[in-house]
Formats: sequence, C-alpha cells, structure tokens
Amino acid sequence: MPHYKAPVDDVMFLLRDVFPIEQHHNLPGFADATADTVEAILTEGAKLCEEIFLPLNRTGDLEGCVRESDGSVRTPAGYKAAYDAYVAGGWMGLSMPEAFGGQGLPTTLNVVMQEFQSSANLALAMYPGLTQGAIAALLQHGSEEIKRTYVPPMVAGTWTGTMNLTEPHCGTDLGLLKTKAVPNPDGSYAITGTKIFISSGEHDFAQNIIHLVLARIEGAPQGTKGISLFVVPKFLVENGSAGARNGVSCGSLEHKMGIHGNATCVMNYDGATGFLIGEENRGLNAMFVMMNEARLAVGVQGLSQSEVAYQNAVAYARDRLQGRALTGAKFPDKPADPIIVHPDVRRTLLSIRAFNEAARALLIWTALKSDVSHRSTDAAERQAADDHMGLMTPVAKGVLTDLGFDNTVKAQQMFGGHGYIEEWGMSQFVRDARIAMIYEGANGIQAMDLVGRKLGKDGGRAVMAFFNEVAGFCQTEAADESMKPFLDPLQLGLGDLQKATMWFMQNALAKPDHAGAGATDYMHLFGLVAMGYMWARMAKVALAKKAARTGDAAAWDAKILTGRFFMERLMPETTSRLACITSGADVTMAMPADAF
Repeated sequence: MPHYKAPVDDVMFLLRDVFPIEQHHNLPGFADATADTVEAILTEGAKLCEEIFLPLNRTGDLEGCVRESDGSVRTPAGYKAAYDAYVAGGWMGLSMPEAFGGQGLPTTLNVVMQEFQSSANLALAMYPGLTQGAIAALLQHGSEEIKRTYVPPMVAGTWTGTMNLTEPHCGTDLGLLKTKAVPNPDGSYAITGTKIFISSGEHDFAQNIIHLVLARIEGAPQGTKGISLFVVPKFLVENGSAGARNGVSCGSLEHKMGIHGNATCVMNYDGATGFLIGEENRGLNAMFVMMNEARLAVGVQGLSQSEVAYQNAVAYARDRLQGRALTGAKFPDKPADPIIVHPDVRRTLLSIRAFNEAARALLIWTALKSDVSHRSTDAAERQAADDHMGLMTPVAKGVLTDLGFDNTVKAQQMFGGHGYIEEWGMSQFVRDARIAMIYEGANGIQAMDLVGRKLGKDGGRAVMAFFNEVAGFCQTEAADESMKPFLDPLQLGLGDLQKATMWFMQNALAKPDHAGAGATDYMHLFGLVAMGYMWARMAKVALAKKAARTGDAAAWDAKILTGRFFMERLMPETTSRLACITSGADVTMAMPADAF
C-alpha cells in the first residue's frame, strides 16, 4: 500500500522563516498562532491524515460509493468513522469565526491541513472541504437569520455543504442554466431543476446536507444577470434541527475516472424549498466566494497528489535494483544499483520535488494574503491582499493542477510496469489528480480569466504590484553573490513575463483571439515566475541558515540544490512560453472547423 508522511517540517520552514506567521500577530486569530503552537496543531493534523485518512484511500477507491434504492448514498467502509474523527478533533472549525463555534485560527492553517488531507485521501477530504467553502459563502452573503440557522451546525460538522452550479446543458456558461425558482407566499422559493457533477451531494456522514444552488427566479433576465443563489437544505430546519424531508434527492451517481470515494451526484430539485442568499439576480457574486475558495483548494489538490506520488516514487527509486550507474557500480555487493543512481531518474524526481516545494510556498504565501484580506483593519493592506488573491487564484488553480497531474504521471513512470498495475497505487494518484484540471473551472478557463480579466483589472494594479515586488527583491539581494544562481534566472523569467504582458497589451485588444491562443502559455509562464520567486525567497533563508550553521546542514544543502535545479532546468521554459505567445493566433484560427 502507498505510504505518506505529511511535510510538517517544510511547512514550518515556510511559516517560521520565509513568511513568518508571527509577523501577523496584530490580525484577529493570529495572536495564539505562534510558530510552536502551529507546529503542534499541524503535527496532530498530520497524525489524523497519516493514520486514519491514508489507510482508506486505496480501499475507498476500490469500493466507491453506492446509491441505495431509496436514493441514499453509502460511502466506502470506514469513511464515516474517519469523518467523525475529523469532526471530533475540531478540524472543520479550525479557521471559522468563534462566534459560530469555530476556533478562529488563521485560514492558512486550514489550507495546510487541506494539503495533508488531500494527499492522504483526496476523495474523503472533499467532503469537509466543500462544507468549508459553503460556510464562507454563507458568512459573507447570508442574512443574519440564515447564518444563525445554518452555520453553527456546519462548523460543528453535524451538517455538511455543497455547491450546485452545473446542469446537463450548462457548465462554464452559467447564463444558460434552467433551474427555476418560484416565489412562495412565505418568502421562500420553490426550486425545480437538475444539477450534475455535484461533489458530496448525498452521503451518510451528516444529519443534514445544505446545498447552495444557483437558479433563476421566474421573470428574471436571461443570462448571468438573472441568476440568484439559494440555500436548499436536504431536511427543512425546525427549531434548529433537521425536520421534514425537502424536495431534493440524488437521482444517480456519476461513474468516474477517479475520486471514487466521493459521491458525485445528479441532484434533482422538485419544488424544493429554498431561501434566497443575498440579493435577487446577484447570485454569481455570492457563489464566487465559494468558487474562489474552491479554486484555491483545487490548486492545493494538485500539489497534494504530486507530493504523495513523489514520496512513493522516491521510496521505490531507492529500493528498485536495475542496471549500473553510468560512472561505475555504486553498490558492487548487489546484483545491480538502485535506479536512483541514474541521471534521468534523478531529473524526474527533482523536477517533481522542485515543483512541490515551490507550489507549497506559493499556496502558503497566498493563504496568508487571504487572512490579511479578511482580517486586517488597514484598507490599503486589504486592497493589496485582495489584488494578490484575484491575480494568483487562476495561476494556483491552473498551473498547480496541470503540473500536479504531470508529476503523478512522472512518478508512476518511476515504477515501470508496476506503475501500471493497480495494486501499487500509483495509477490512483494519476486518476484522482486528473479531475483537478477540470472542475471548478477547467484550466483553459482559468487561463482566460487571468489574461482576459485579471491583467487589466484596476488598470493593471495587481500585476504591476507583482512585477515591482519581484524586481525589488532582485535589486535588494543583488549584492549577495551566493544568490546569483537564483536571481539571474528569475530576472530573465520576469523579463519574459513582462514582454508577454506587453505583447498582449499591444496586440490582443484589437484581436482578442491573440489572447485566447496565448492564454494557457501565459498562465504557465506566470506560474514559473511566481514559483521562481518563491525559490529565490526560500534560497535566501536556506543560504543564511547554512552560513550561520543553524539547523541541519544537510537539509539546507538539499533545499539549495533543489532550488538550483528549478532555476537551471525548469525556469528556462519561460523563453519557449514567450515564443508561443508572440506567435499569435493567425495559424491557430486559420483552419476551417470542418477540416479538423
């Protein structure tokens, strides 16, 4: 069975030294989040993931979910007990407001826990993850009555939550949705329609499931301007408890490539009672709170599968004997050398590791910005953090899931034929990682969001702030000769990104197809520069620690070498991405559709 050890030490390196969490002690919830306290919390969370979630990953994949004849769904054996352990530990409310029963700790800790959970068991981790996203939407847009009614039991984990957007004819283009809402005399609405691909839509974990549903009120405008958001409980709430069954049911389960342990449902709404969240016809504004939470969480999922696949590939590469090193036998007492002596194996493993460590840094940096955005009393701080979140969300979702999937395939390759055999578990990482590139907005859509909306937003304020920060860092550290292997490639990559941005400004306004044809390359170019910046910041700390003889010298050497590998072997891709972008859309769009 595959193994997994949560990377607590790497997280603490980031939260102690690279982005010191104690610098935010002035924010609500951070006063108690000292580095030692955070380490203790994450160590306990790691045990939950390693000892309870992980053993169910393979069995849950094999067993899957089962829809019973009455429409209820039975999750794989052991899943409910694992969820109960998660709830009993208070993990659902880790970063939720104390006023609603949560612990009020930084959101950053929950993002880290999402990585650990998803590495250990992605399908199981999705149930609480979606609930936390639904809570965020209710807290920001729900009325006081809705918040008092639904949020406390969701924070407690006795109720769970979902997000219902997609319909059989309608995915990304939500303006086409047909689910309707008819006003009732008591101020509620009767919701009728069908939603598909609803993760965690029905299960046996909780007393109630709270669905957030997009629908169009009768007479509302067509298109996205006429969409409203409703809370539709599986059981109507009576005196704070789950009462009569509502008109919502699971019509069937989707048969999927991966995440078999998560119940992905077709949900039927037959005059179900729903309650408006926020304003009429402004449902997308409210739902985007949950979608943005989910998109960052999906980026975490990309990293999570890359990390667990890497750990297993390294263990195999150290153990598998095959051939001799090109420079002569390294283990002459054995019939062959372990494959980790081979340069191409090392190239593969270092490519994955270099991504994992940079991606983790990028996510933690962005999660801290989320905390600032929601908790700071300084308007300028909040605006800058909001800008960062808007810019980095499509990058984190798109780049981290694209490369996370690629890395699971690379890790599978390390096993040779054994990687293709189910019992080794590597194929599950590949299958589970694949969905992250698709849901919560397919990655092509993320790229178009970055290029079409985020670059020009507020006159380019967010992207210019990023450019200035990276350039400023390079300038500040320029005198340190030991940083040269990190700064020179980073500056070249930043130059490529700036050139690509300028090319879009000069060419894509008059011909939008240029933006469409180059968007994915631009997203990945941006991701490379962002991760390169993370490596430069990590290298600065590691070099200083090594020079001061602080900590484990071997660990600092490994960190520095991994960063240098990223800069030498992965960062140069920015040049090819720029070349693709500036080739434009003419050839891409020239072929008639019927010639494909």
